[in-house]
Amino acid sequence: MEKSQMQYDVSSPLEYMESLDIDWRKDKLQELRQMILQQDSAIQETISYKMLCFTLNESVLFHLNAQKGYVSLYCGDTNKIDPEGELLKGLSVGKGCIRFTKTKDISTTRINEFIKQAVILLKEGKDIGC
Repeated sequence: MEKSQMQYDVSSPLEYMESLDIDWRKDKLQELRQMILQQDSAIQETISYKMLCFTLNESVLFHLNAQKGYVSLYCGDTNKIDPEGELLKGLSVGKGCIRFTKTKDISTTRINEFIKQAVILLKEGKDIGC
C-alpha cells in the first residue's frame, strides 16, 4: 500500500465520516459528498473497498476517500464523462481519479457539473467505468 493510501475499517457511511479526523480533508470530502447526494434521490451511499461508494440503479457512480495529502473522487473513466476535459480544467486528474488538495477551493471548480454529467450518463445507460 502506498504511503498516501488511507483505509478505514468501517461498515457504514456514518462510521466512515465519524472515523475521519476533523480537518480540511473531512470538510472537502463532506462538500463533495453533498454534491453527489443532491443530484438524485435514488443515489445510494454505502461502503465499498473501505471507502464511500455511491451507486445509482445498482451501478457504481463514484467512490470517495480521504487520503493523507488529498481527497480522491474515483469516477471510472473521466474521458467518458468529460471528453474535452473542460469540466476538470485546473484539477489534479489521474486515470479515473480526481484529487482535491488542501488549497483547492472546490467552489471555484466545475466539479459539480462533472458530477451532474456522470449522473445523466449513468441514467441514460452509458458506460462511465474504466
